[in-house]
Amino acid sequence: MSVEVVSLGCRLNISESERIRALLGDEEQMVVINSCAVTSEAVRQTRQAIRRARRANPDARLLVTGCAADIERQQIADMPEVDGLIANEAKLDPRAWNVPPRAEPAPKQRTRAFIAVQNGCDHACTFCVIPQGRGRSRSLTIDEVLHEVERHLQQGAPEIVLTGVDVTSWGHDLPDTPPLGRLVSVIFQRFPEIKRLRMSSLDGIEIDPELFDLFAHEERMMPHVHLSLQSGNDMILKRMKRRHSRQDAVELVQALRERRPDLAVGADLIAGFPTESEAMHQDNLSIIRDLRIVHGHIFPYSPRPGTPAARMPQIERPMIKHRAAQLRETVEVIRDEWLRSLIGTPLHVLAERDGSGYSENFARVAMPDGIPAGTLTRITPTGYDKGLLYE
Repeated sequence: MSVEVVSLGCRLNISESERIRALLGDEEQMVVINSCAVTSEAVRQTRQAIRRARRANPDARLLVTGCAADIERQQIADMPEVDGLIANEAKLDPRAWNVPPRAEPAPKQRTRAFIAVQNGCDHACTFCVIPQGRGRSRSLTIDEVLHEVERHLQQGAPEIVLTGVDVTSWGHDLPDTPPLGRLVSVIFQRFPEIKRLRMSSLDGIEIDPELFDLFAHEERMMPHVHLSLQSGNDMILKRMKRRHSRQDAVELVQALRERRPDLAVGADLIAGFPTESEAMHQDNLSIIRDLRIVHGHIFPYSPRPGTPAARMPQIERPMIKHRAAQLRETVEVIRDEWLRSLIGTPLHVLAERDGSGYSENFARVAMPDGIPAGTLTRITPTGYDKGLLYE
């Protein structure tokens, strides 16, 4: 056995896990859990992953890094399965792992290349504990991002995904504070051979005009935007200390769809935020319908240590679960209507390793037998079943 890295949580963790795997090489029998702490459920899953990894690898050295290693440090350190913790901010530093630096790590190629252009967060959303584990916002320079893109393209990546904790804050700490759209434009100009570029979750209020124009007109920019929406009710958004209103989100999506009718919208929504009334919950349900959200990430609210929201009047857990279920059901209804509308439409699908693939708008499609992972294939679906289009 060489080093095994188990990645939990966000796409940023996926990108960082690849770099950790390349960094460690075959140093010793080791399992690394790159953990998540965004919700109490994420921490529970981290603890489960640690126990599973120890049962499967009783003789390996087991180390934990990621957000839970900082935010829930004592809880994780007290687990008998854990041999040590690596601070989240140090996990890409060879010295933290006591291994010699490697001149040019070569991660195992994925069908989609996740490039972390930014880390950390300077905002103070009342529900969020992630800044405690990720620190302040910091950006890769344009040259550093171009180097990463070039490396993945040389390895044959058919799709580039730009990710981070707060991607739209990229550049705020760089000289002249370039907007994210500038970075994406430079990537397209520098690498005309790029087939597909996709953005991870975005703060809609910070989508700059250049990035908006790329979504509207650049064919290589995938018609798929995932918004860090969190709520459809303006009072709850204020209590979350979000910087957008419901109307801001509606106008953004409307303007994008006017220019890119095939745009698919995803969003993060929190069910049962403290003080949420039934009317406020109905606003969450209606924003799904108004924006036609087809890729919904629904999070039942859970209080996180040290956050202002944890001190607000809480909603009963059964009610939170009920509201989360209603949000998921509403997304499923909209998603089914959307998938039905794609039947008979030619799609360019990127094959994954599990027999499925993803179209430009991130619809999941069953792949014909014999299509290698990483291959782009034109498929015209004739139906769908359980959220999966098929030819």
